[in-house]
Order: sequence, then C-alpha cells, then structure tokens
Amino acid sequence: MSGSAAEQFNIHDAKTNLSRIIERVERGEEIIISRAGRPVARVVPLSRSVNRGGRGSLSGRLVLTPEWDSDETNAQIAADFGMAP
Repeated sequence: MSGSAAEQFNIHDAKTNLSRIIERVERGEEIIISRAGRPVARVVPLSRSVNRGGRGSLSGRLVLTPEWDSDETNAQIAADFGMAP
C-alpha cells in the first residue's frame, strides 16, 4: 500500500461488491472488512506484479547455458507438456 488508509467495507457491502473489491486488490490496494464497525479481515494481494523497466530489464540477471535451445532440451520440454512426438 502507498501509505494511505485502507478502505473499509461492512460485510453486506463486501458481499455485494466482491468483484469490484477483488479488482482493486489486484491493482495493489488493501481492503478491510468489518462486522458491526469492528475490522475483522484484511484483503491484500497475494503477490505484487513485477515492475520491469522495459526491454532488457533482466539484462545481466538471466544466464542461458549453451544448450538452452538444443534439440534435447526442446524434446524434454515438449515431453513435460505432453507434446512429445
């Protein structure tokens, strides 16, 4: 979260607006669910998206071995996905 207070919904409103709440959480927001004005649950994203700077953002961090595109490697990947000939 970016330092602002989490928005709070009572249980009835949360049930009514669940799809909208989930969309907001997917964008990184944190939502509090309350019962009778008392916070009882916090809805937070499971994982935040990776902020890459564009092309080449993994430069120097990704190492490919010489056999990364070999026939053997490709055959093994195909077999792993049930696509072997």
